[in-house]
Amino acid sequence: MTINASSLRGNWSFPTTIWFGAGRISTLARACRTLGISRPFLVTDPGLAKLPMVKDTIASLEADGVPLTLFSEMKPNPISRNVFDGVAALRAAGCDGVIAFGGGSSLDAGKAIALMATQPEDGIDIWSMEEGRKDWQSAATPLPILAIPTTAGTGSEVGRSSVVLNEETGQKVIVTHPGMMPGIVIADPELTLGLPPLITAATGMDALAHCLEAYCSPFHNPLCDGIALEGMLLVRQHLQDAVSDGSDIIARSQMMAAAAMGATAFQKGLGAIHAMSHPIGALYDTHHGLTNAVVMPYVLLRNREAIEEKLSRISAYLGLTDSPSQGFQSFVEWTLELRSAFDIPHTTTELGVEESQLDGLAEAATVDPTALANPVRLDVAGFRALFEKAQTGDLS
Repeated sequence: MTINASSLRGNWSFPTTIWFGAGRISTLARACRTLGISRPFLVTDPGLAKLPMVKDTIASLEADGVPLTLFSEMKPNPISRNVFDGVAALRAAGCDGVIAFGGGSSLDAGKAIALMATQPEDGIDIWSMEEGRKDWQSAATPLPILAIPTTAGTGSEVGRSSVVLNEETGQKVIVTHPGMMPGIVIADPELTLGLPPLITAATGMDALAHCLEAYCSPFHNPLCDGIALEGMLLVRQHLQDAVSDGSDIIARSQMMAAAAMGATAFQKGLGAIHAMSHPIGALYDTHHGLTNAVVMPYVLLRNREAIEEKLSRISAYLGLTDSPSQGFQSFVEWTLELRSAFDIPHTTTELGVEESQLDGLAEAATVDPTALANPVRLDVAGFRALFEKAQTGDLS
């Protein structure tokens, strides 16, 4: 079936309001008014802030009578200081809502700033709202959030959480509050056309990791299973096209949808891929999606006893094999083929991970909240062995 780019457009209401399609960035001023934002605080990263994409967005808003304040002081993996500096700048400017504009880091930082901007000085601590705790129930409602993703990977635009690095402990913390779900998402695939191939590949592998771990999670949620399965099919059909031809608006559109689907699906849970990549990213500031892609096959092999049947179903649906007995191996081989095609490193050593840090990484992975949904329960020794395999490239 031939897909026309103009047909990949719609207004969706699940899991939040999403205005999807090429050119939808033109509706930004209307989106602000819909959410009651009269003076937005636009959060993006330093690189994007210099590009015409952001400058044109600012000019368009101001032409529509919507003055804004730009904030771009953040690291590739946002740290607590970035959030607190953003809160101070937002309050000083008198802004009444947040536009989170960019990749996963910008979206996470923007949502966390919106959350903490409404908390009193002597109120709840950001770390008290770590995923799994109930302290958020005593927190004030965050400011309205409008999310505009410019990559197709994290899916943070449809999530109730932000990943923030606690500088004191050196750990990445998943901060969660229901009010952090953006009120409106403008998902315009034209904003991803300028992404370089490696970032396109890494963010696409992040979307795959989200769908994959959600589907393999042992918890019961058939709704998420269906979304995850279809998301993986979109990755199978379109990621390589998006990487090889960055101007392919159909591939870009479908990958943007896959990213949102992955983040919707992982309400069911994630697993050891993320439990490993979080501490690696915290210590070495690596790209999250790239790190996920590196550790993915090692985790699949470790989890084989619990996920072989599920991966056989996935492989059949994705057209990777006609033989159920070869389903698991076919899927693992596909992930390796993607890494090779995209020049993604094979080992964590190539990411700069040092052997002397493996003990600490294993301890951090064990207590990461995402480890709870891994199909095979891993203790510190189990994660240590997994990190060793990823370090040396051992696929046995």
